Amino acid sequence: MTFSIDLRSDTVTRPSAAMRQAMLEAEVGDDVIDVDPTVERLQEIAAELLGKPAALFMPSGTMANQIALRLHCRPGDEFLCDSECHIVHYEQGAFAQLSGLVARGIVGQHGILQLEQLEGLIRPPADHTLNTRLICLENTHNRGGGTIQPLATVRAICDWAHQQGLATHCDGARLMNAVVATGIPAAGWSECFDSVSLCFSKGLGAPVGSVLAGSHEFIRQARRARKLFGGGMRQVGILAAAALYALDHNVARLADDHAHAHLLGQAIADIPGLALQNPRIETNMVIFQIDPAWGTATEFAAQLAEHDLGAFPFGPQSIRLVTHLDVGRSQILQAIEIIRQVATSRH
Repeated sequence: MTFSIDLRSDTVTRPSAAMRQAMLEAEVGDDVIDVDPTVERLQEIAAELLGKPAALFMPSGTMANQIALRLHCRPGDEFLCDSECHIVHYEQGAFAQLSGLVARGIVGQHGILQLEQLEGLIRPPADHTLNTRLICLENTHNRGGGTIQPLATVRAICDWAHQQGLATHCDGARLMNAVVATGIPAAGWSECFDSVSLCFSKGLGAPVGSVLAGSHEFIRQARRARKLFGGGMRQVGILAAAALYALDHNVARLADDHAHAHLLGQAIADIPGLALQNPRIETNMVIFQIDPAWGTATEFAAQLAEHDLGAFPFGPQSIRLVTHLDVGRSQILQAIEIIRQVATSRH
């Protein structure tokens, strides 16, 4: 399905002509047998960007996260995470299906956990209980509405985790949104984590791919696990070229997406019957609740679709809008008018 204005996700972006040209001209090799030169360059750049010794290109963010969990834990272990995180909600419980792990979710505030919520949750060694091995944080947080994990809190949690002998992983699918919103470099966000993932196919606008970064030994093991999971790809420099183009051209412009989300949020807050899930719009997402008397979010989204506006039902009464590089300011203004019109019709 296509819409004139598609705000369902920042994954709906399509490669620009310049990105397609970069893909066409990419130097390629067999990345399973030995090396694809374009992939190798991407991995080196991504590792430096994230401040890690090494990185590995993956088909998806889900695979990057799941390989990280598999390597940090053993079957029967548990990891701690926010109860609303992507790993729990949108990855089919792959940690259980593929690696025999258990997630222990803690309810954060818009996806943000505090250290005091974690203290006391590590299970003591016993024959009858799980072993707690890992803490996962998501930055920015999808179901939290694009919220940014406060850096001081991230460092405190990671320092505490390491003191307790736990590993740490950051699902940084939209980490570059946090970078642009705060001015803190990606390496600053990821330095206290043992591993971090970064997605190229969301706000950065590439068609496919994520990267997982960590130590040389961790990435050596990750390459083996990628093969196990079916993620080894041959002449994949064609896709790596798109990711390289995205890093070169589509990072700074994320600020435009954030500005558009602020514009959306401010307008929606003023529409009777609608209420923002989080009044503080930090990056490129806006989640709002509709008046229960109007019916369901799915019905409301269907009405928006009749006006050629794509929106994502995010719960029984909630709608998510995500700004991205394929939607300009004029389209955002049109979207606001459509939302206002549909809301007025529901009164």
